[in-house]
Amino acid sequence: MPPEQHTDALGRFLTVAETAEVLNVSLHQVYSLVRSGELPAIRVGAGNHWRVERVQLEAYIEAGYEESRRRAHWNQTEFAILPELRTDLL
Repeated sequence: MPPEQHTDALGRFLTVAETAEVLNVSLHQVYSLVRSGELPAIRVGAGNHWRVERVQLEAYIEAGYEESRRRAHWNQTEFAILPELRTDLL
């Protein structure tokens, strides 16, 4: 199934299980992302179940790619050797 059809089939809002499947992570990891606010979600329905809007999930994924790109770029710069500027060494 082409990616456009797959995402359209999922609808606007995804369950935690669907979100976990898209990210290829556990339900626990998705709940942690939601509770921390890193992945915006809302509670809906009588069961007060979490739902993640598809556009929010796509934005989360894009932000992850951007962070990876910036980190790779940073590691290639001449300043990457300065310990006081590297947060991963603190």
